Amino acid sequence: MTQHDRLLIIDFGSQVTQLIARRLRELNVYCEIHPYNRVDDAFLAAFKPKAIIFSGGPASVFADGAPMPPASAFTAGVPILGICYGQQVMMHVLGGKVERGHGTAEFGRAYVSPTALTHPILAGWFPPEDGPLSREQVWMSHGDHVSEIAPGFAVYGTSPNAPFAITADPSRHFYAVQFHPEVHHTPKGAQLYENFVKLAGFKGDWTMGAYREEAIAKIRAQVGDQKVICGLSGGVDSSVAAVLIHEAIGDQLTCVFVDHGLLRLGEAEQVVTMFRDHYQMPLIHADESALFLGALEGVSDPEVKRKTIGRLFIDVFQKHATAVGGAKFLAQGTLYPDVIESVSFSGGPSVTIKSHHNVGGLPEKMGLKLVEPLRELFKDEVRALGHELGLPPAFIGRHPFPGPGLAIRCPGEITTEKLDILRRADAVYIDQIRKYGLYDEIWQAFAAILPMKTVGVMGDGRTYDYALALRAVTSVDGMTADYYPFTHEFLGETATRIINEVNGINRVFYDCTSKPPGTIELE
Repeated sequence: MTQHDRLLIIDFGSQVTQLIARRLRELNVYCEIHPYNRVDDAFLAAFKPKAIIFSGGPASVFADGAPMPPASAFTAGVPILGICYGQQVMMHVLGGKVERGHGTAEFGRAYVSPTALTHPILAGWFPPEDGPLSREQVWMSHGDHVSEIAPGFAVYGTSPNAPFAITADPSRHFYAVQFHPEVHHTPKGAQLYENFVKLAGFKGDWTMGAYREEAIAKIRAQVGDQKVICGLSGGVDSSVAAVLIHEAIGDQLTCVFVDHGLLRLGEAEQVVTMFRDHYQMPLIHADESALFLGALEGVSDPEVKRKTIGRLFIDVFQKHATAVGGAKFLAQGTLYPDVIESVSFSGGPSVTIKSHHNVGGLPEKMGLKLVEPLRELFKDEVRALGHELGLPPAFIGRHPFPGPGLAIRCPGEITTEKLDILRRADAVYIDQIRKYGLYDEIWQAFAAILPMKTVGVMGDGRTYDYALALRAVTSVDGMTADYYPFTHEFLGETATRIINEVNGINRVFYDCTSKPPGTIELE
């Protein structure tokens, strides 16, 4: 994407760095997130950012080995915006002072008041009609604080525990805030980012129409006249990837739909009908359910499940790559959040959230190169690209479905009996959501069969059947999420339907956990 102005986000380990990228993408600004320990002078010179953002992070700038940006970031002549730890880094490096003191931490909602100074970076903030009472809600999450600003900086906003909540050095186009403008609880945070990219001179020219054209050209250049196989799951991501690649290279693409026995009710038939009959793509329907379910027998650890499924996917692809005769590339619907969540910030395993079956490259023995045209996109951007490609709106709007399928909605050991119960219960749940007209309001909804049985009474008889958990969340990009507030009427009716219509379930729970602290899926 070198033909676009590019913004570099240097990640210092914040849990919400991805939200910075989302705010910028919403402004049609192309940006990339890179960990601080992979950004050096050579990287900056090659990347040529038009602006830089320093993210937040959990470290203290005065600790041994504290994360730092390369010195050349400050001499590159481009605007910089520091967020939370990013502000503290700027002050620390440029001659200010950061301390940890009693009573100066702020976590959660806070309010910032303006000083007598004004600057275009704060356009739309602090309405003048509010006069001396003007203030803006922000979200703070800091233990350390700036106690002395660096030379050249001035103060534009203060909070009760952050006297330098908003600072700027206008001559160098350096801006720094102690709060997190990327999160929902800073209502005018998006305006701050918009002001920053305007001041930096971004044209806002990164659209899905442009991405489509560039991605097609990139696919053609990468693939040439070689054959490609595409791992098609039937979900939005792999489907958009398949249609995009087919538009680029036509029948050089063969889709391999792996039926691993972990799909929803009737899903295999729907996928085959859409892509083989409607789009007339070369499609191999690989029914490998016996292979996958056999390998998963007795497995209850979620990471082992994911890695087993990922390994078998690669084996199946390798087999069918040989069958199509000389395929040189494997296409996948890998997304940016998959990449971010699967790569440890520090390079070690301690902060990896979970493994994704389609991230991490391919074994050398496979002899295939990856084509991943969605690797730079968030989920909502993939949907927008699907609209550009003319996919049916009802299909684009489908809830996300994980690559490991029902394996991670069946905590504990997987059995054919539990999968059959889960499929039927999930179908009733989704039918209820559609019946109430809620499907498009919800980011993702599904049922999960729990690794427990409970006592019940049905028809004056005792039952000892499985418990079911229902999950529904709202989100923009899947990086954060909140549970959907169903009415008690909906939940009661849905539980009754499931228990009455699905043998093997006698108790239903609703999961009210947000992300964080939970993840969207149970495993």
